[in-house]
Amino acid sequence: MNWQSFQIAASGTHHIDATGNAVYNERFDNVLKFHAPGLAPVTHNGIAWHVFPNGTAAYERRFARTFGFYENRAAVIAQSGGADSADSATWFHITPDGTDAYARRHAWCGNFQEGLCAVCDKSDATIDAIYYHIKPDGTPACPTRWKYAGDFRDGNAVVQTENGLHTHINVTGDFIHRRWFLDLDVFHKGFARARDADGWMHIDATGAAIYIRRFAAVEPFYNGQARVECFDGSLEVISENGATLVKLRPPRQSDFAALSADMVGFWKTKTIATAVKLGVFEALPAPLEEIAACCKLKQDGAKRLLRALGELQLVLRENEVWRMTPRGEFLRLRHPLTLSGAALDYAGRFSEMWRQLPAAISENSTWVPPAIFQDISADKNECETHHRALSSYARHDYEKIPAALELDGNETIVDAGCGLGFLSRHLHEQFPNTKITGLDRTEVVEQANVIHRETAGVNFVSGDIFKPWNITADVVILARVLHDWDDMNAEKILANARAAISQNGRLFIIEMLLSENNFSGALCDLHLLTVTGGKERTENEYKRLLAASKFQFTKTIQLSTLPAILEARAA
Repeated sequence: MNWQSFQIAASGTHHIDATGNAVYNERFDNVLKFHAPGLAPVTHNGIAWHVFPNGTAAYERRFARTFGFYENRAAVIAQSGGADSADSATWFHITPDGTDAYARRHAWCGNFQEGLCAVCDKSDATIDAIYYHIKPDGTPACPTRWKYAGDFRDGNAVVQTENGLHTHINVTGDFIHRRWFLDLDVFHKGFARARDADGWMHIDATGAAIYIRRFAAVEPFYNGQARVECFDGSLEVISENGATLVKLRPPRQSDFAALSADMVGFWKTKTIATAVKLGVFEALPAPLEEIAACCKLKQDGAKRLLRALGELQLVLRENEVWRMTPRGEFLRLRHPLTLSGAALDYAGRFSEMWRQLPAAISENSTWVPPAIFQDISADKNECETHHRALSSYARHDYEKIPAALELDGNETIVDAGCGLGFLSRHLHEQFPNTKITGLDRTEVVEQANVIHRETAGVNFVSGDIFKPWNITADVVILARVLHDWDDMNAEKILANARAAISQNGRLFIIEMLLSENNFSGALCDLHLLTVTGGKERTENEYKRLLAASKFQFTKTIQLSTLPAILEARAA
C-alpha cells in the first residue's frame, strides 16, 4: 500500500486512499497523518499508539498520546501513573518498534529536525522551565539552557533568554549573529522575520534589517516578495528592499485620524488624574448613585467620568455596579504599586513643565531646567506623593536586578540616589551578608528610614551626590540617577562614584537605554529634558561618560523589564 498518498477521513477516525476508500476496517477516536517509516498515531478510549498502513498496531505499548515520526523518532506522552511517568516529566521519544529512544523524561518534547530536537524540563512546583536541544540518543546537544528554544531549520533555531529577547543559534549552539530581538523566526530563504521596539521587519544572516520600514506584521519572503500589514491596518506586498509592490487593502485608520488621536492624549491624563483626585477608585465597587454621593459628584458627571474610565479599560460595569479592572487597581492609593501619585504629577506639575519645551530646545533661550528636587522637598505632602510614585516604578522594575548583578554576596555597596530604598532592600534580601548604604537627600532618607526601619543591614544616609560621599565601597549603584542630569552633572556624579569605589570595585548604572536604530524612548527623553534638564542615553553615550570618568566599561546586561544594567570597573 502506498501510505504516502493516504489522507485522514473527514470523520477523523480512519485513513482513506486517493479514491476515498477506507484503507482498513478499524475505527479510532482520532488519527493523525502517516509519516516515514509508514506509521500513523491513533487514539482510542483514552490510549494512544501507532499503526501500520493496514491499521494494525506497530507495537504492544500504549501511551496517553502519540505524535508523528520525524527522523525515526516520535514524541509520546506516558500514561498517568504508569511506569514511564515521573512527576511532571512524562514526555519522551520512541523508535518505530515502540522502544525508548533514550531513558530521560521531559515536561515536553518537540520533533526531531536536522538531527536535533527541542525539549523542555520543569518542576511541578513552578511554571518556570528550561529548554534545550537533544541528539537522537537523548543527550544534550550543547550545555546552554534557554527560556525557550525552537526547532532547527536550515541549520538555525530561535532561542530566548530570561530577559525575553531572542536570537539565532546554529547546530553547535553558537550564536549566528549575536543580535537580539523582541520576537524572531528562523531563517527562510536567507531572511528571517524579526521584531524590535518599532515593529516587525526582515533581517539577513548578520542580523541586520534589510530595509528601514517597520510593520505590524510580516510574512516570510516568497520569490522575492512578502505580504505585510502596516500599522494603519493596510496590507501590502513588499520587495526585499521594503518598497511597496502591491496595495492589498486600504488603511483601516487614516493618518489624519491617528494623528488626531495622538494630539488629544492629554484627555486620558486629565481623566485619570481627575478620578484619582476625586477619590473615585477608592469608592469602587459601587453603583453610580453611591459613587456620586461618596465623591460629592453630580450623578451625570459621575456617569460621564466612569464611562470615560471604561473607555480607558480602568473600570467596567456589571449589573449596575461599577468595578475596577486589574489595570485600574494600580490607581488605588493603598495598592503596593500605586500609580495614583504619578497620575497627579503627570496631570499637574509635569504638564506645566512641558509648556516650556519650545524654550528648552530653542536657540538663544533663557530657559533653565526646573529645580524639581528642591521644589518637591519644600512641600512634605508633595514630596511623599512624588516619591511614592517613584517607589512603585522601583518595585515593579527592580525585582530581577539583584540576581543580574552577579555579586559575591559579601560586598559593601552604596546605592547612590537610592530614593525610598526598595532596590537596597531587594539587594539585602537576596544577599543578606552585604553591607548596603543608601544615599539620598535628607527628606528622602527620612521617608526611607520609616519604611525600612526593620530592615537590618541597610543604612540610609543623608548626603549630596554632587559633593564627596566620604564612603568607600566595593560596589556603587546608580539606579535611574544619571538620566536626571546633563552630561556635565553626570560626570560630577560619576567622579564621586569613582572616588568611593575601592580597588577592583564595580559600578552598575541602571537605566533605560535608547537604541541607535529606532525611536523607542524618545518621548521619555523629552520628558526628562523638560522636567529635570536630564536625558536618556544610548549605550555608546554612557560608554563615553564612563571613559571620561576613569571607568572601564565591561558589559551591558539586558533585563526583561524596562531598564538595562551597564557594568564598569574602576580604571
